[in-house]
Amino acid sequence: MVTAFFRSVLAEPRAPDPPARDWRDWVLVGALLVTAAGEAIFRPDVPWRTLATVVTLLVIPLLLWRRTHPLLTTAIGFGGGAMVLHIPMFLDDVAEVGLNSMVCVLLLPYALYRWASGREALIGTAIVAVPVSLGLAATDNVGDLIGGATVVVAAFALGAAMRFRAVAHGREVERARTSERGELARELHDTVAHHVSAIAIQAQAGRAVAATDPAAAVEALAVIEAEASRTLSEMRTMVRVLRDGDAVDYAPQRGIGELDELTRMSPLVRVQCVGDLADLPQPVEVAVYRICQESVTNAIRHALHPTSVSVEVRGEASVVRLRVHDDGEAARPSNSVGYGLLGMAERAKLLGGVCQAGPDPHGGWTVEATLPREVPR
Repeated sequence: MVTAFFRSVLAEPRAPDPPARDWRDWVLVGALLVTAAGEAIFRPDVPWRTLATVVTLLVIPLLLWRRTHPLLTTAIGFGGGAMVLHIPMFLDDVAEVGLNSMVCVLLLPYALYRWASGREALIGTAIVAVPVSLGLAATDNVGDLIGGATVVVAAFALGAAMRFRAVAHGREVERARTSERGELARELHDTVAHHVSAIAIQAQAGRAVAATDPAAAVEALAVIEAEASRTLSEMRTMVRVLRDGDAVDYAPQRGIGELDELTRMSPLVRVQCVGDLADLPQPVEVAVYRICQESVTNAIRHALHPTSVSVEVRGEASVVRLRVHDDGEAARPSNSVGYGLLGMAERAKLLGGVCQAGPDPHGGWTVEATLPREVPR
């Protein structure tokens, strides 16, 4: 277990996108330099004042690179500056050497655990441990010993906690992006497949009657024009959503009230809505419409010689049930799951419902879905 832990730590990469230096970093360093200079001037009681001042003034600017070079700054700050300040403690038997401004070095172990890779963090921890251990060993006060160790450990712990928080936030953002991509893929597939299928069907009908019934052919062309315009409009709306900075006109999502539009795809389509379908949440209405739309599109595109495509939506006390059935020969293999069937199942699952599609025992193909009236939170 210990070996696996160290392997995972060594494999940890650097935290991505460390923030660049900005005015706040320069203000921090400037304020610390002024404070250190003031201490050097107004505190003549500091042992080895010249050495303490020089070390502090050299270590403070390292804070400007603590995010981009966490190991290097830690090595210089603790392995260099802090170790130098321990020399008088052994040569002159001085209890403590250094300005109070030197406390800023605690930002280095924080930055080490926040931004460094796992390998760098282990090396940096060993570097920090040497001067800290020497300093704690030199004190005879138990309170100072516990307090000093606690402060150093807290700096490490805070850096690790902020790193974990950032990683968790990044994963949450990625999950949200994945969910949005899935939703966009479903909407794009449903919109394009439905409208393009309607265009293809009307084009075939117009072509068949062009020679014998020009008026019917013109009517088919009008339907094609309307479907093409609607497709282009919905595609433009999706593109605006994807482009940052573009003004987006969010049109209302289609729902149960627009199911009658599906009859324009083919004279074979019949829509029936029964029961209590009032006051449904918008996600449920959208899911009902999209599942019915995709089911009708599949029936028109894939069923062989159908004579009817029935759409029935029934509102009950706690659920909404829908059933789309065509009586054509099921040319679709039951073990084949395309994007349309997958999208319908995902829509139902996201709302806490179920959706099943397959050959009907009495002939044809049936899609059935059950959606709760209340959207899960």
